[in-house]
Amino acid sequence: MKKILITGATGNVGMALIKASAELKNDFEIYAGVFNLEKDKLKLKDYNVNVLRFDFTDATTYKPALTNCDILFLLRPPQLSEVEKYFKPLIDLSVSCGIKHIVFLSVQGVEKSKIIPHHKIEKLIVESKIAYTFLRPAYFMQNFTTTLHTDLVKNKKIFLPAGDAKFTLVDITDIGKVAARILIENEKHVNKSYELTNHEKLSFGEMAQKLSKAMNTIIKYESPNLFKFFIAKRNEKMPTMLILVMIMLHYLPRFQTEPETTNWVKIISNHEPKTFDEFVLENLNKLNGKI
Repeated sequence: MKKILITGATGNVGMALIKASAELKNDFEIYAGVFNLEKDKLKLKDYNVNVLRFDFTDATTYKPALTNCDILFLLRPPQLSEVEKYFKPLIDLSVSCGIKHIVFLSVQGVEKSKIIPHHKIEKLIVESKIAYTFLRPAYFMQNFTTTLHTDLVKNKKIFLPAGDAKFTLVDITDIGKVAARILIENEKHVNKSYELTNHEKLSFGEMAQKLSKAMNTIIKYESPNLFKFFIAKRNEKMPTMLILVMIMLHYLPRFQTEPETTNWVKIISNHEPKTFDEFVLENLNKLNGKI
């Protein structure tokens, strides 16, 4: 029986993966790596998973979690950018513990941007000689219910330095479906990379229009200069490193080649990817701040 460790198991992507896995016939045993055992066990009580403690900032939790596991589903918590400090020891230990396959949640366009942490992590995985699959998703629609949620609910605004750049999009539930399939049939996906998108390219101005229509209110889009954006987010007590990550995600695409949509979600999961309109309708109460 395959044993799989899922890092970030109670986060958005981790939960989407666990839910999707529960809907598929499989013969693997899931170990959910969580930060807070007592609290996170409750979140996972409805799923057939083994819960163990895993903390990226506590290297003593690595080996107990990795021991006897075959496949590692690895993601990067957004607040952690020090690859050498956190990810190199983890990948080195994966080698010595006999991990056979790493499925890494990367980002679309990673191969063109050496400054983002995902690029360095992919390089470490390749150098480790462990079989890998790189999932390179487009812009998460769920950012509107997480990092962008406060501006959306309190200020009826999207406040990002993205200009008129077009973004490809993906719903996290679609990532979960793809990842679950790959974990079940990992032999088919050895040393492959997949860009995961739906079939749309939208600017944040266009997303604001769609949100306004569905939410029956006016959602404004403001693209500030970098200084204004940085100061505004620092005033909100956002960590500096997270602000820099947001700048890389939203500002740099203005000067890069427009990303392409792909069919990998449909090919791998056998499901059509969700549209942005479908995401908005499914999450309308949350987007309106009602839940």
